[in-house]
Amino acid sequence: MWRIGQLARMAGVSERTLRHYDKIGLLAPAAVDRATGYRWYGVAELSRLERIRGLQRLGLPLRQIADLLDAPETQLRQALTEAVAGIRHDIAALTATAAHIADHLTTPMSVLPQQAAVGPRRLRVRRMRIGHPSELAGLCPAPPATLLTWLDGRPTGAFTAAVTTGRDGERLTLPARTVVRAVVPPAGDVVRAGQDLFGWLHRHRLDVAGPTVEEHLLDADGAHAVVLEISTRPRAA
Repeated sequence: MWRIGQLARMAGVSERTLRHYDKIGLLAPAAVDRATGYRWYGVAELSRLERIRGLQRLGLPLRQIADLLDAPETQLRQALTEAVAGIRHDIAALTATAAHIADHLTTPMSVLPQQAAVGPRRLRVRRMRIGHPSELAGLCPAPPATLLTWLDGRPTGAFTAAVTTGRDGERLTLPARTVVRAVVPPAGDVVRAGQDLFGWLHRHRLDVAGPTVEEHLLDADGAHAVVLEISTRPRAA
């Protein structure tokens, strides 16, 4: 039998760790001296400790290890399979984040795009044909209001637009969709933000899958902001 300090040195852990394992019910000593309070450990405890440390090195948290120490091998393999899937998901997310950061450093933008899934939306709109983007400024009513444009990038000719109306107007339903969204602050340039957003889509191999929604918002203090939202889909190989 070994005292707690001896076991700690043998296993390369601290006495504090062993006391914590005992406290959470993960590794109890084989015996405790009632007179001195000394903890005593044997071969079974050493083997259990090595299994705990091994599972930790595989990335499993202590809470999950407690459920797996005495579980069948099939249950352990399932947990490890799920852990691998989680790690791969985290790696993919971090890789995407690094790519976004590198993109922003390489190509400075006036907005910070975010991808999101949004639900369906029903609008009443008035459609019109626009000959030049400069005409849009005079079309959108005072906020709150919504302007829609059917563009795939910088306009090279006439294009279709629509603005929201009251109860009258054409019914338009935007389906549930994946979007790239950016908030343009009050002092921001909406035209430049839109161009930056289309450029970002192109660099990230996304195609436009619906109208660009330009939401003009107004808060209780009278501050005005614009939310740009473009429906997207992955570009075909």
